[in-house]
Amino acid sequence: MTTSTPVADVASMSVAFEGKTYRIQPLGEDAFTVLVEGIPVGRIVYTFGAANGVPEGETPESEDTLYAIAEAWFAASA
Repeated sequence: MTTSTPVADVASMSVAFEGKTYRIQPLGEDAFTVLVEGIPVGRIVYTFGAANGVPEGETPESEDTLYAIAEAWFAASA
């Protein structure tokens, strides 16, 4: 698991984590695409009371990274 803490900024639709800024783009009410420099790296979804992160394609972002981003995003936007 990661050691730093992600910081969500709902107003700018972003999450800062481990030296990167991840842009959050809505897909639906509880589903979002996560982008780095305009390139999709995964999706975050809130289902059944839990935040989940799923990597897309062959990106360097792990499931743990996207999970941490999802947790921070959904906690900040609640």
